[in-house]
Amino acid sequence: MKQHEVWLIKAENDLNSARRLSESSDPILDTAIYHTQQSAEKALKAYLAFKAQPIQKVHDIEILLDSCSKFNENFNQFVDDADILTPYNVAFRYPGPDIEPHGDDVSEAIEKAEGILSFVKQLIQ
Repeated sequence: MKQHEVWLIKAENDLNSARRLSESSDPILDTAIYHTQQSAEKALKAYLAFKAQPIQKVHDIEILLDSCSKFNENFNQFVDDADILTPYNVAFRYPGPDIEPHGDDVSEAIEKAEGILSFVKQLIQ
């Protein structure tokens, strides 16, 4: 299996985890929203792997988008989504002022991650 295929599988798994955690009868929203960020991050890393680029150990989706946009400027359409998703890497993983995100925020994050993953899949499959 090629490296970009493995990244895509991981991105899909994170997105599916976010959906299941948010849609269960006892939702776990803090973990669900974290997985949306992870899905988008791994989708972008899949694209970079497809382009035979080194995979940066970075969790900032905007930085990854910038790297991807060097090959395809259409990645720039996701800059606003990056601003939404990137903070979810840590926002609810540790104690803070907000213990859990609102359900609407989780739904929006799932939608944003789906958009990035779908776009990447169209380019490399």
